[in-house]
Amino acid sequence: MSDTAAVPAGYMQNGEGHLVPIDQIKAHHILEDQLVREVVALAEEEVESLRKLKAVIADSVEALIALIAERYGVVKGGKKGNITLSSFDGSLQLQVAIGEFTDFGPELHAAKALIDECLTAWSAGAGNELKTIVTDAFRVNKEGRLDKNRILGLRRHDFDDERWKRAMDAISDSIRVQRSKEYFRLYRRASPDADFVQIPLNIARV
Repeated sequence: MSDTAAVPAGYMQNGEGHLVPIDQIKAHHILEDQLVREVVALAEEEVESLRKLKAVIADSVEALIALIAERYGVVKGGKKGNITLSSFDGSLQLQVAIGEFTDFGPELHAAKALIDECLTAWSAGAGNELKTIVTDAFRVNKEGRLDKNRILGLRRHDFDDERWKRAMDAISDSIRVQRSKEYFRLYRRASPDADFVQIPLNIARV
């Protein structure tokens, strides 16, 4: 990253960190540099505005939920998600959702060993389809990570073998919630019979 404050007058710093006299730089490269810096500065201002907006929304929603909880004599617990708040006329909505980021613990190794035992025992009767499903479920992607949805999808298969049941329990026990993130989405509709349209808060959707 360039440290523009350390660049002396009459010079610009290139991508390798070297100082280049401005009179040796093409005019359109200088204009390109100025444009990118101006746009990034504007974008960073907008990011800060969005960060403040998110904080205001979070605090306001938290206050409303606490007020409603108090109204009904409920002791409020941790963060709550997946709720929809509406304007009185039904034209505006604020949706709150909590997204959880999960990973697997060491129980997953036990689950894989039990599943392998099942496939070995069922080798005569187990179809290639099931073997393919299991193999694909535990295959890592290009980033070296397991596909969570495929592994969790194995629990849809209900086999009587006790080893399979214990394997599915091990998969369930292996799930670790690493962190959660709160999402806010705003919607508007022109009339009661119209569909809600999301109010875009990112540049790609404007």
